[in-house]
Amino acid sequence: MRIRTLPAATALAVLFSSAALAVTSAAPALADSSTVLPVTSTGDVVVDGVHQRVFISDPTSGKVVATDYSGTVVGTVDSLPGVRGLELSADSGTLYAAVEGADAIVAIDTATATEAHRYPTGDGSRPEYPALAGGKLWFGYRGSGSGSGSGNIGSLDLSGTDPVVALHQDTTRTWNDAPILGSSTGAPGTIVAGAPGQSPVELAVYDVSSGSANRTAYAWDPGSSSNLSDLAVTPDGKDVVTASGAPYKHEVFKLSDLSEDGGYATEPYPNAVDIAPNGAVAAGTFSWYEPDVHIFEPGVSDPVRQYDFPNTGGGSGADTLAPSGLAWAPDTSKLFAVSYNSANVYSLRVLEDPTKADTALTATAPATAPRAKSLTVTGKLTSATALPSGTTVSVTRTDDESPSGKAIGTATVGADGSYTFADTPPAGGKVTYTVTYAGDDYHAAASAQSTVDVTRTATTLTLGDNGKVYAYNTAVKFTAHLGTTAKNRTVAIYADPYGKDKPGKLLKSGPVDSSGNLSVTVSLTRDTKLTAKFTGDTRYAPATATATVGAQVKVSSALSGYYKTKTAWNQTYRYFHKSKDPVYDTTMTPYPGRKYKVELQRYYQGTWRTTHTEYLTLGSSGKDTLELTGTPPTAIRFRIRSSYIDTTSGDNVNSTTHGTWKYLTFTS
Repeated sequence: MRIRTLPAATALAVLFSSAALAVTSAAPALADSSTVLPVTSTGDVVVDGVHQRVFISDPTSGKVVATDYSGTVVGTVDSLPGVRGLELSADSGTLYAAVEGADAIVAIDTATATEAHRYPTGDGSRPEYPALAGGKLWFGYRGSGSGSGSGNIGSLDLSGTDPVVALHQDTTRTWNDAPILGSSTGAPGTIVAGAPGQSPVELAVYDVSSGSANRTAYAWDPGSSSNLSDLAVTPDGKDVVTASGAPYKHEVFKLSDLSEDGGYATEPYPNAVDIAPNGAVAAGTFSWYEPDVHIFEPGVSDPVRQYDFPNTGGGSGADTLAPSGLAWAPDTSKLFAVSYNSANVYSLRVLEDPTKADTALTATAPATAPRAKSLTVTGKLTSATALPSGTTVSVTRTDDESPSGKAIGTATVGADGSYTFADTPPAGGKVTYTVTYAGDDYHAAASAQSTVDVTRTATTLTLGDNGKVYAYNTAVKFTAHLGTTAKNRTVAIYADPYGKDKPGKLLKSGPVDSSGNLSVTVSLTRDTKLTAKFTGDTRYAPATATATVGAQVKVSSALSGYYKTKTAWNQTYRYFHKSKDPVYDTTMTPYPGRKYKVELQRYYQGTWRTTHTEYLTLGSSGKDTLELTGTPPTAIRFRIRSSYIDTTSGDNVNSTTHGTWKYLTFTS
């Protein structure tokens, strides 16, 4: 099993201890998916391949969270204070959790994600790191003391009728803290222990096949490393791989004598390691500005693939891997990584096909091309590792005639990774070529797209009555006419009345008649822009036609206070005593902030001459009253009218409309 924390002192030390950054040959790649976890810390990550679940311990909150392979939480086991290390039974039926704050090993039913049993390990034992080996569950525990001699190794035997706990299994040497434990099916009677967060690193190997822990190898400061954060035993049982803050690689030591046996080149600062059943090594680093996860083939020092997490927090550095935050799916199809950002938000990242080398695929087609003419798609397939001779890519064309895509052939990749493919697009419009590389056992799949604007024949679309002005609330028939097309004969007509309070809307949509016409009747109360649209088809291009028409306001006026009416000079005149002030009422189609123009004219020397104009504000209901005061001359002909003047009256919602003149004269 592995250590689950990076001590604060170590974290600060590694951040500032080096200005040199390692450069690797494999291109970084982002995690394939990410889901925020409901945790405030992480201690360990274990994957149950039978039920396809991921278990994450949260020491701070005292719980174990279970998710499915997509990261969706499916269960939570609470009341586990300080829970850290996790170990899965061989049949995947039970997850063992070391619960330091409860002095217990808790068995969790993996099918239901619920607590099944709780095994006390002794008051003050404080177990942290479990590992299965030799038919028992072994655990590193902290003990009730502090400093030298407080940590040790214990065992839990569940083979009999009653569970049996045995503490102080390390009779040769005691540990300063709870040691990390690791085991492997390749060495069924062996466990490996390491001192967490200690400088220098201290490792030991124990033969536990007899039921007791007998030390067989020991190393103080192997590889000149410090601040051990995680360890994992290889599936063949020959080596242990460690993740320590320094040096900046994941070191490998033989279980036989803990001598050095190679290493895996990573970034500052190693903090996690997990090994797949096929031997693939996932090595993690505490790296704000470099890749976080590094994938290696067994025994190969350069990474096959790397993952660099994005920045989801507010700090300058990107998200980084949580200590001991890596766990393989048993079939190696996925690697699960727990990351956190500067806001201490934790996420479960699912990395797909992590053992396969990254591939990059490009596709380039002309930006435009004529329909039914040959065009060429070119591109390049590259990878950090060599591609086999004869590698091919598949090409799919998606267009209006094949909206779900149509496979149109393959292209062979040359020695330099380039390929060429010719095609004759049958349809116009947006044509997308999707080039796909299926991948193989050693290379990840990849795809690329390129879109061509294939030109189509223009058709005619007209919409009559542009520029006409109609009286208020006139019902007007508008007709759109569509010319020649291939299959699509549908036209849509939209109306957009002037004024922000009246949004545009669809009036009618449907096929044109045998003459190519589609009509709609609109009652016009405002200036309106009408738009006819044809969306195009596989042979003919989209088309749009517009018509803007005006709608006048409804305006009326009336004079009151006169003592008689009389027809004179071919008009009806209102007669007022000069001592009586005429009252002039105006009613007009209302609109917020609208004004009306009052114009007063006098007949003089054979023509009407304007004596006064003024813009007055209408009431919210569209009405206003004006009293004409003063001492007017008698026997003089006057007239008055109200008008709406487009824009000048405070808005542009309607077209200019003049009311009728009202004629008046005064007598003694």
